Amino acid sequence: MSSDLKVTLTNNPKEKPQDDKLGFGQIFTDHMFVMDYETGKGWHDARIEPYGPFSIDPSMMVLHYGQAIFEGMKAYRNIDGKIKVFRPKSFLARMNRSAARVCIPQIDTEFVATALKKLISIDKDWVPSKEGTSLYIRPFIVATDPYLGVRPSHKYRFFIILSPVGAYYPEGLNPVKIWVETKYVRAVPGGLGEAKTPANYAASILAAEEAKEHGYTQVLWLDGVERKYVEEVGTMNIFFKINNKIVTPALNGSILGGMTRDSVMRLAREWGMEVEEVKISIEEVYEAHANGSLQEIFGTGTAAVISPVSSLNWAGKIITVNDGKSGETSLRLYDEITGIQYGKFPDIFEWMEEVE
Repeated sequence: MSSDLKVTLTNNPKEKPQDDKLGFGQIFTDHMFVMDYETGKGWHDARIEPYGPFSIDPSMMVLHYGQAIFEGMKAYRNIDGKIKVFRPKSFLARMNRSAARVCIPQIDTEFVATALKKLISIDKDWVPSKEGTSLYIRPFIVATDPYLGVRPSHKYRFFIILSPVGAYYPEGLNPVKIWVETKYVRAVPGGLGEAKTPANYAASILAAEEAKEHGYTQVLWLDGVERKYVEEVGTMNIFFKINNKIVTPALNGSILGGMTRDSVMRLAREWGMEVEEVKISIEEVYEAHANGSLQEIFGTGTAAVISPVSSLNWAGKIITVNDGKSGETSLRLYDEITGIQYGKFPDIFEWMEEVE
């Protein structure tokens, strides 16, 4: 892979939005990182250039066979004004694991991490400063070969685009209602569930829309074989606090291993809490609620960090957790992780990497 990084700055910078006018994924910064791949040549022509559309061939393979991967990470403006990225090397390592699953060539994570920091440095004025806001980072790779035939592409393009985003919970950390899916299947072991690839998410859209029609925020997926074991929520990993123990489904080949999931487990263990990665059925969750041992449910992910769950609806059987309120562990984890991200608390795990 070439270590050269060409930089072309825009001649037409966009107007930057106010921090209190930010949504999610709707506004993009002035520049993007781009790099190409060709069989026999490897990754090459790494560059930072003005953000904008690019020309595609109607036969481009990603449009027909879905060979693509992506990541989602964040940078934060700390209370001292410095800009830091949360666990970039971990996210890029996961990107390579997703790439391997769909036959996309591996990237040099050290080089890409350096290029990412350079991109953020160029667009540093786009990083919002209001508490709860951040700079969302979207790396993605698409197959660009103009060819109709099912095989790995011979050409790829790698992008990183940036988007300033508002607070996920503008009115506070409000618990969400979750629909337990019993009709559709998202993934099975050996499939794409453990890879961050577009098809993985396309499979979840219909169920999510139907859940919203019933008044529920997200879908909790069960395993695709027996339809009884808890896996993950549409955009989050899931955790249960049962008898003061933190329990989360073990990674089994159909669950995406989230960075926030990993961070939560490391923090909880650091605090002396018992943490288990196990195979847990939805029946066990409902039994724990019935006997009074289910104390909290919460989701974890890059966008929300921690998302407390107020209730579950499984085949018409509704349970309410912790009187519908955010639990103490959920709140503590949210405060600790966001405190580290914004530079309020010590970064004991060295998760944050500074942008020069």
